[in-house]
Amino acid sequence: MTLEVDDLRVYYRTLKGDVQALDGVSFGLRDGEILGLAGESGCGKTTLGKALIRLDGRMKHVGGSVTLDGQVLPIGDDVKMNPYRFKQVSLIPQYSMSAMNPTRKIGRMVRELLESRREKLDLDELHSRLDLVELPRHVLGKYPIELSGGMKQRMVMVISTLLNPSLLIADEITSALDVSTQKAVVTTLKGFRDRGFVKSMIFITHDISLTNQLADTIMVMYAGKLAEKAPASTVVNAPKHPYTQLLISSLPEVGVRYADKRLTGIPGNPPSLLKPEPGCRFRDRCPLAFEKCAEDPPPVEVEKDHVVACWKAA
Repeated sequence: MTLEVDDLRVYYRTLKGDVQALDGVSFGLRDGEILGLAGESGCGKTTLGKALIRLDGRMKHVGGSVTLDGQVLPIGDDVKMNPYRFKQVSLIPQYSMSAMNPTRKIGRMVRELLESRREKLDLDELHSRLDLVELPRHVLGKYPIELSGGMKQRMVMVISTLLNPSLLIADEITSALDVSTQKAVVTTLKGFRDRGFVKSMIFITHDISLTNQLADTIMVMYAGKLAEKAPASTVVNAPKHPYTQLLISSLPEVGVRYADKRLTGIPGNPPSLLKPEPGCRFRDRCPLAFEKCAEDPPPVEVEKDHVVACWKAA
């Protein structure tokens, strides 16, 4: 097992109190597995990704543990976590096209990064990876502003994987790209996994249809909690949680006219995570809610590798 997350709780400090952005999330990730992390805005996807590498100073690690390749990661301590970054766990950030230092040429930036990790630059390996993502080698002598958006994205992907991390977290990296570039990025990520540049991957996105093309497993989150986790084909074709079902039904289909099949959204809004009420956090929007939903539903394995946190599904 590459990654084991157990009862992870991460809150954000605010003037109004702690926002319970991640509240008791547990899951595992096997060697070679790509996990798609999906859900609407504010569900905790990005918070989970950041918590695994500890990049946001507003975060407070309240409880739970993260174990990677048999080592417990010190995610509650920014300084102690630093040696693990890029080597054991790496992140392609949500706004990766603006992640590079605009005052440094790319080659110098890469060299300084490796020196900060006490690693030497293997120029042949760097050239090989640039070839893999179809970037010309002369980009190393350019500033980030001289690259197109797609080129910046691919360059950040190369930089994030240069030290062959066990876990790569890709956070909304396709959201600002056109469809053809999205496909190229997904193909590249698969190639990184297949070539052993990364052992396992978490792909964070709003787009379940895109996730289905890349991920082996999809985990759906809602209001800081796990709603459903199952093989990608199961989540897309036979979801059990009412939230996942509504999420899938709200996706548009190519070639289907509105008059023939009307799009349905999910009524209502997610609950406030400042002081969430006990019970299922989806119950106020759920068409299947009943009295039992006033209690917190535990994640239950309803089928092999299919976990659902819902009283009705269980």
